[in-house]
Amino acid sequence: MRTAADISAEFAAGLLGVDRGKISNIESGIRAISPDRLRTLACNCGCTDEPYVDALVEMAQPRRRGWWERYRGTLPQGLLDIAELEACSVRMRAAYSMHIPGLLQTSDHALALFRVVIPKLPEHEVALRLAHRVERQHILDGDTAPEYTGIVHEAALRMQFGGPAVAQAQLNHLLTRSEQEKITLLVLPFEAGAFPGAGQTVLYAEGQVPQLDTVQIDNSHGPDFLYSKVQLAKYRAHLDWMEDIALSPEASRDFIRTIARQL
Repeated sequence: MRTAADISAEFAAGLLGVDRGKISNIESGIRAISPDRLRTLACNCGCTDEPYVDALVEMAQPRRRGWWERYRGTLPQGLLDIAELEACSVRMRAAYSMHIPGLLQTSDHALALFRVVIPKLPEHEVALRLAHRVERQHILDGDTAPEYTGIVHEAALRMQFGGPAVAQAQLNHLLTRSEQEKITLLVLPFEAGAFPGAGQTVLYAEGQVPQLDTVQIDNSHGPDFLYSKVQLAKYRAHLDWMEDIALSPEASRDFIRTIARQL
C-alpha cells in the first residue's frame, strides 16, 4: 500500500511517529501495528478500499499464537508460513502433478516422503515433520473449514510411495476425504493432455479480500510465496485451465477407485 502510493519509509515513519527501522519491521511482519496507525497510513496513502483496509486492521488485531508456533526453532520457517497461510485462507485451490496434496495425505504416505529427503533427515526430524503435517490437516475439519479444491494428476495417483499397501490406503483416504462437504477432489487423467505450468505444486490461497491472496509453490529449496497482481492472475488462469480439463468430482472418485483396485 505504501509503495503503491510512492511514499517513502522515512515519510511513513514520520507520519506514524516511529523510527524507520520499525516501518521495515512492520512491513515484514516482525512488529505489530495498531489499527489507528494502520488507518492513518491508509488515509495518507490514498487507499479508499474500505474492505481492504478493514481486512488489514483485522490482521493487526492481537490474537492467540497459532499452533504452528510450537514448532518455531525446530522446523524451517517455510513450513510454519505454509501452516499460517492455510489457517488464514477462506478458500484454497491446489494442483499436484506428482504428489498427493499434503492436507490429504495419510501418515504412512507422508512418512515415505519425509524419508527420501536429501540430505537424509534423522528420525526425530521426520517425527517433527509428520506431527506438523497432521496438525496442518485439521484445517479441513469443523464448521469453520475453508473450501478446498485439489486437482491431482493421474501420475500422482499411480506413484506407490511406501509400497502398494500404503498407496492403496492413501487412495482410499482420498475417497473418504472427497466426500466432505467443503472438499472437492478433481483428477486430471493422462488422456487430458497438456496443461500449463512446470509441474510443480501450486497452492492458491484466497484471503478475506483479493489483495490478500497468495500463491505458494513448492521447490526443492523450500516454499516460495507470490502475491503480485500479475503472478496471482497467472496462477488463477493456470488452475482454471486444469479444472476445465479435469474429470468431474464423481468421475474422479470412480477413477481413483479403479486405480485402487489395480494395486
